[in-house]
Amino acid sequence: MDFFRKKGPGLLLCFLIAVPAWLLGRAIPVIGGPVFGILFGMIIALARRPESMEAGIKFTSKKILQWSIILLGFEMNLFNVIKVGGQSLAVMVFTLSASFITAYFVGKAMKIDGKTTCLIGVGTSICGGSAIAATAPVIRANDEEVAQAISTIFLFNIIAVFIFPPLGHLIGLSDTGFGMWAGTAINDTSSVVAAGASWSSAAGNNTALAFATIVKLTRTLMIVPITLVLAVYTTRKTMSAEGNNYSIKKIFPWFVLGFVLTAIINTFIALPEGLPQTLVMIGKFMIVMAMTAIGLNTNLKKLLTNGLKPICLGLCCWFVVAVVSLIVQKMIGMI
Repeated sequence: MDFFRKKGPGLLLCFLIAVPAWLLGRAIPVIGGPVFGILFGMIIALARRPESMEAGIKFTSKKILQWSIILLGFEMNLFNVIKVGGQSLAVMVFTLSASFITAYFVGKAMKIDGKTTCLIGVGTSICGGSAIAATAPVIRANDEEVAQAISTIFLFNIIAVFIFPPLGHLIGLSDTGFGMWAGTAINDTSSVVAAGASWSSAAGNNTALAFATIVKLTRTLMIVPITLVLAVYTTRKTMSAEGNNYSIKKIFPWFVLGFVLTAIINTFIALPEGLPQTLVMIGKFMIVMAMTAIGLNTNLKKLLTNGLKPICLGLCCWFVVAVVSLIVQKMIGMI
């Protein structure tokens, strides 16, 4: 009862907005429900809302999204998961390297604070807000630096959802090619899922969404080694053990294990006919709810007034990662 009292109003708001977004997405699949959810959320966010809704909206944007990804595992085959993860490794290595190198040199050239530069580089190369949240305490970033980085990343997350699908069609990418591109070049898991869902709706299959999700989840695992490296670097730099004061349990994306578990179940266990499809459909609706919550938490005015330098840095990193992803895919024969 306490859960519903605290989070019920926000959950209900996201649900009510997600229903028309879901229906419009089915009617206009080229746009897709997740995009409508973000749009509706951003529009409604312009109006003031009761404080009682905040906990439920935050819960939807985090936990509901994670649960939705877990449910998507019911349409996956574990052998395909392993294959796709292996295929994406080369692309991820190059995009991660490109993002960090770009962030370092552009940040130096623009005289941006080192911690802000690090957060934007990590957010672009790994998984957006989650990576920033995991990295901030390790490098001792303050609230202003975290806010600038998250605002920058969210700006390009929103842009990516809208421009990646049409750009992918313009370039002539296949379903798997777009999935790889979205999974390696879009910052946050939520935006990867939204872009993949939008592409899959237009294509009439879930190949791009499933592929992008797996690639993104594989990429998300880089939080752990990157955070460990930064902890060691910060500790040595400050000559203090405080840099190691963090919890692996808090930074590890445990929902990845849930996704793998549902994929294992779907691969090796004969489920009742129609059950996997139903669970996947529920998962996709939950994605629309999560995208709605992301839209409700997006303040365009703050995004645009936090300063041009972090935005320019984010743009440079984002552009380099997107281009490098396509180049590496071309080199290894994926496109």
